[in-house]
Amino acid sequence: MNYGPFSSYEEYLKELERFHGKKAPGGVLALHMVNVARELLPEGILMDVICETRKCLADAIQLLTPCTVGNHWLKIVDTGRFAAVFYDKETGEGVRVSLNMERMKLYPAVNEWFLKLIPKKDQDLTAIIDGINIAGSSLFDSCPVAVDPKVLLVRPKVPPVVCPVCGEAYPPSHGPVCRGCQGATEAYFHERSVEAAVKK
Repeated sequence: MNYGPFSSYEEYLKELERFHGKKAPGGVLALHMVNVARELLPEGILMDVICETRKCLADAIQLLTPCTVGNHWLKIVDTGRFAAVFYDKETGEGVRVSLNMERMKLYPAVNEWFLKLIPKKDQDLTAIIDGINIAGSSLFDSCPVAVDPKVLLVRPKVPPVVCPVCGEAYPPSHGPVCRGCQGATEAYFHERSVEAAVKK
């Protein structure tokens, strides 16, 4: 079993809990997924990953591989599926690894947890994680893939420009004003008055 930069399973679990914020069976499931991908890819390639969920899997990939959201080697295309494409960043050739729902039924604790068939308070975390580790790579399907060539394009580094509306820097490709001022993104905050902030 490969644990990425970690020397043991226990060390990985400890860092997973610190990084992810809790003990996460999805992070253990991801450990086995990443190992399936490693076995199928040629050694020594420079790997990128497209993760198909924003949940536990993305955090585990960042711990187990050099691929992170910040360095752009990990991209998230949120289909909501527990799956990921691991590929050679130069050729685009790789493998998609996905969870096999039929095989998961052979491991009742894992199946009940993943499909939320019983309330979280009634789940046995130890039994779930043990089930995942017993099942290991058998829980996954894999198939060879080639990513779309446009995914491989390296975007040139262009200096930011200053938005004439808000005065903040943004990529010029976004248009004459930043996306926030265009209303192109949903509003996720509103400003509070200084007085209201002090009272709180």
